[in-house]
Order: sequence, then structure tokens, then C-alpha cells
Amino acid sequence: MQHTVGILVFPEVEILDFCGPFEVFSATRLNEERRREEPSPFRVVLIAQADDPISTTGGMHVLPDFTLENHPPLDILIVPGGWGTRALQSNKRVLGWIALCAQQVKVVCSVCTGSFLLAGAGILDGRSATTHWESLQRMRDTFPNVTVRDDLHVVNDGNIFTSAGISAGIDMTLHLVALMYGAAVGRATARHMEYPVPESNARRVEAQYIASAR
Repeated sequence: MQHTVGILVFPEVEILDFCGPFEVFSATRLNEERRREEPSPFRVVLIAQADDPISTTGGMHVLPDFTLENHPPLDILIVPGGWGTRALQSNKRVLGWIALCAQQVKVVCSVCTGSFLLAGAGILDGRSATTHWESLQRMRDTFPNVTVRDDLHVVNDGNIFTSAGISAGIDMTLHLVALMYGAAVGRATARHMEYPVPESNARRVEAQYIASAR
């Protein structure tokens, strides 16, 4: 049985924010010896407001698999960040869709400033979360009901996971894979990707940079 992962994509989405988790989920195998023969336990789909190609922050064009209205039932929702999140913070259609999905899926995740969209949808009220280090104070100012953590790389509060900026989405997804299928599967997935398993969940950006953003 595959878990269906839906990743929201939108104009000016940060490339690695969604490609990082996409790669981790796609690379996961429950039996490394049969990597070629057996599929990942995750099916990943890209979801957008419309069928049109999406232009990312770096100019890559991505074709969504589904729209907000016609996607299959999801088990996991991933909301990435990027400059495009600023426009979506006032988009009632997208925020309403995120809020609805949060009631239906097993796990909700955000990468980088994608946490602003989770907060805008109301699902981070009274919870702890994090975001890109340059946006920590902006998140505190915008969403006073959210406890913004600047000391952790990945924050897990209930069934909601939020990560620090950009590449942190890879660590968050590896952590989620390990929680779902065990540490050995998480390590094997990281090894296949030639990605180092994080030694700790401490924030990696140097403290002075975070302090300067307050």
C-alpha cells in the first residue's frame, strides 16, 4: 500500500523546498536489496491551482499533476516555501484548501516559509513551528499565536512538521520516513542519496545570523 503525498506548487516556489522532499519520498525503499524491482511506499503528486506550468524561483518550469479540485485523497501534505508564499498569504482559496486538507490527511508538513501558509490557514494556532532563519521575526510578528522556534532544524507538534529553510526539507522528510518505517529505512534512504544523516536536530545556521534577523 502506497501513501499518497501531495506537494503544493505555485509561482515562485523555491525549487529545493519541493524537490528535496520529492526525492526523499521517491528514493525510499523498504528493501534495499530489491531497490530496482520494488517501488517506493510513497506516491508523490504535485498539486497547483491550475493545470498550467509553474515557474519556480529559479525559472524551472514544472507541470502539476493535479489541481486543488481534482487531486486524489492524500495521506501527507507538503507545503513548500519561496517568494510566492507572500502572494498566497492573502489567497483565501489556497488557504481554505490547506485548512481542509489538514483535517483529512495524516501528516501536514511545511518547508521554509511554507509555514506562513500553514499559519495563515489557522492550523498552527497554539502550536510550535519554525521557518527560514531570515523570516523568524516576521513570523513572530505576523502570527503571535504561534510559538516560533529558532533553535530547532525541524519542529514536530502533533501531526504537523515544519522545517527551517530550503535544504532542511530533506532532513524533515528523512525524519518522517524514519518515524513511519524505522531508523534503518531512514538511514538507508539517506545513504542511497549520499546525504549525511543529521547528527542532531539543532539549528544549523550560526546563532549570530538568527540573532541579526530578530
